Amino acid sequence: MRALPLLSPALLSGSMLAGFVLTAPLSAAQAQTHIVSVGGALTEIIYDLHQEDRLVGIDSTSNYPDAVKRLPDIGYMRRLAAEPILALNPDLLLIEEGSGPPAVLTQLHATGVTMIMIPDTPGLPGVVDKIHKVSAALGQTAAGDALAAQVESAGQILAARLAHVQNRPKVLVLMSGGKGNVLAAGDGTAAQAIIDLAGGQNAVAGFSGYKPLTPEIVAASAPDVILIPDFALAGLGGEKAVLDLPDLAGSPAAQNKRVVVMEGMLLLGFGPRTPLAATDLAAALHPELHLTP
Repeated sequence: MRALPLLSPALLSGSMLAGFVLTAPLSAAQAQTHIVSVGGALTEIIYDLHQEDRLVGIDSTSNYPDAVKRLPDIGYMRRLAAEPILALNPDLLLIEEGSGPPAVLTQLHATGVTMIMIPDTPGLPGVVDKIHKVSAALGQTAAGDALAAQVESAGQILAARLAHVQNRPKVLVLMSGGKGNVLAAGDGTAAQAIIDLAGGQNAVAGFSGYKPLTPEIVAASAPDVILIPDFALAGLGGEKAVLDLPDLAGSPAAQNKRVVVMEGMLLLGFGPRTPLAATDLAAALHPELHLTP
């Protein structure tokens, strides 16, 4: 493979980072047996493609399947350090978009190791794109096509079941911001995307990303359901503490004690299990449909 130019941290930040995709020739992909996967969805895809024997390291968001926990953990995808990764002597880095910091990606890139940045777009099309890109990088295109078709089919089945649903419950997704701060998920988040797939509607709108929960947000949202990823539950003080929050006490969700807690990576990771996550959430939002995963 030809020598790669050094990229500065500035070029690896913001929108430029999304375009940082280096693809390896098929012959090289077949030979790469020391792969580090950064991003839980990417790791799940590697396992679904039965290429896990080529993995030598994963990041801390990679928690499924259980077998992955036996691999060396190089840390959280947004707080990477080059040294733990390079210590594994990787010949391929599969890195989910949004990982960083950019200076570390620049440092890794300068070593000449093949790096492929995989886009992370919440939604089923984004999952299918991840599968195709990972399978191409591993020289497993046919298996990737089959896996993508399974994901698309499962998504279509759920969409058909929800097509005539009239009631779309308002769902408030809460995260822990640390130090007692409670964050609400707004527009353009993975939380909103999974709610849409499950036949609900995001209870809050008008801002992007995650913002501190305020009385104004709660008053405007009047959520029917509160949805919490399991990794955020302890930081929020547990379900009872959430229901007891003064700002939420008068909401339909609190009055009816409708709190849904789901595995965080399943819920927000947008990997191959996304149709399962959407079906599980849809079953909680629409018990009248008697949905099963």
